[in-house]
Amino acid sequence: MEAPPDRSTTPGRFITFEGGEGAGKSTQVRHLAAKLTAAGVATLATREPGGSAGAEEIRELLVHGAAARWDATAETLLHFAARRDHLVKTVWPALQRGTWVLCDRFADSTRAYQGAGQGGDPAFIEQLYGAVVGDFAPDLTLVLDLPVEVGLARAAARRDGGARYEGMGQAFHQRLREGFLEIARRAPDRCRVIDATASEEAVAAAVWSTVAERLELAP
Repeated sequence: MEAPPDRSTTPGRFITFEGGEGAGKSTQVRHLAAKLTAAGVATLATREPGGSAGAEEIRELLVHGAAARWDATAETLLHFAARRDHLVKTVWPALQRGTWVLCDRFADSTRAYQGAGQGGDPAFIEQLYGAVVGDFAPDLTLVLDLPVEVGLARAAARRDGGARYEGMGQAFHQRLREGFLEIARRAPDRCRVIDATASEEAVAAAVWSTVAERLELAP
């Protein structure tokens, strides 16, 4: 499928999780996937960059190596190349089947990391979005927010490799946090900010409450 499904005729929903390093997005994707599955909703958990064979190969180029390996334009192009493969091979077919897709990062991460964080041109990012993604957008975006120092400490303790972005400095990560919050302010119908300083269980409860309210599920 090389074009997005008709959202008016398919029951699948696309939910994205955004936030800085150490915000707990992967953990909350797993919690929500388990909750939806228990409720009888067909669910697919995926991630960006990645989520398809080609996109996972590009991911390796992005998350490893020196912090200055790519400039903002090169990174933006790599992310959108991975995103296109992910959408065509994974996300759109799943939605067409009626599956709910939960994605750990999507285009808002490009806007925040390569735009706000690295100083990339927002107009260029939106041009690429239109060419690569079209008018397709998440049904709901959950922005997990926490202070930069807390997130970086959590990320350092995680030690799961791919720490390139974590090494970009405190000022970068502060711009990143502000970028995500600005995205949420500009798109209140799509985005909801979740306090990620709370316990894992409390964040999971807030995520579920938001999903149930916004997408009309039984709580």
